[in-house]
Amino acid sequence: VQLQASGGGLVQAGGSLRLSCAASGSISSIITMGWYRRTPENPRDLVASITSGNTNYADSVKDRFTISRDSYKNTVYLQMNSLKPEDTAIYYCNIINRIGSAYWGQGTLVTVSS
Repeated sequence: VQLQASGGGLVQAGGSLRLSCAASGSISSIITMGWYRRTPENPRDLVASITSGNTNYADSVKDRFTISRDSYKNTVYLQMNSLKPEDTAIYYCNIINRIGSAYWGQGTLVTVSS
């Protein structure tokens, strides 16, 4: 199983970015897709996840970020608006399949300048 993340980059505060993560390989039915981020202070924080259309967000990104999923393409997206410098992190996508196996993408760097 491979997860290919893309869409990171440098953006000014208040700007937007859209992350994508496509899963490929021998995937059993995907139950949950999500995004985590890593900073020097926090090794792994959940940003957002989606399970059967139900979404979950960290308090710090509610009303700014939107997670969505294309089940046919096994792809998860994270639309990030009103970005803040504290959103600077490496973002990792994650999937969990129906047998409970978890897979991680390689990470994509998001840098928000003030």
